[in-house]
Amino acid sequence: MARQRLSAERLERRHEIIRLYRQAHNNRPASSLEMADWAMRNGLWKPKPVDLRKQLAEELSRSMSEEFIVDPQHRRVRAKHVARITVNGKQQSLWVDMRDKNPAAGKLKIISLQNRRQQIVGDNRQLKTDVDSFNENYNYTNEEPFQLILDYTDDVAELEMMAKKVA
Repeated sequence: MARQRLSAERLERRHEIIRLYRQAHNNRPASSLEMADWAMRNGLWKPKPVDLRKQLAEELSRSMSEEFIVDPQHRRVRAKHVARITVNGKQQSLWVDMRDKNPAAGKLKIISLQNRRQQIVGDNRQLKTDVDSFNENYNYTNEEPFQLILDYTDDVAELEMMAKKVA
């Protein structure tokens, strides 16, 4: 399941906490837990009441995304898939089991696979932008520019071969 995005206001407040932390610690690298501890100690963040229904829904989603089965060809595959669709102008995330056989489930499985592919494309686009910016502006290592290859054909084939050797 994709992470839920922060509202613009919450995102800006979190960026401010990060900026203040980095400023207070001379811009040294730090974990998000270190930053959280510091922000809480300094009164920059206080927990809000938890919506138990939303908490359980998030845990159910996480559980479904981490459930795997072995298919007839002995491959480990994700059992549950989420399809993001729009119904009456409202976006919904509907979970479907790979083993469901009805036609409606089949359509949702295809939508889910398309959704996941689009996420990968978006991640790759952002990765390319980040690499280009690193190479053009922030590569202080005096090394060659980082070479980004977005064709994963060989990588996927190699992982498939390794999986077959293990099986």
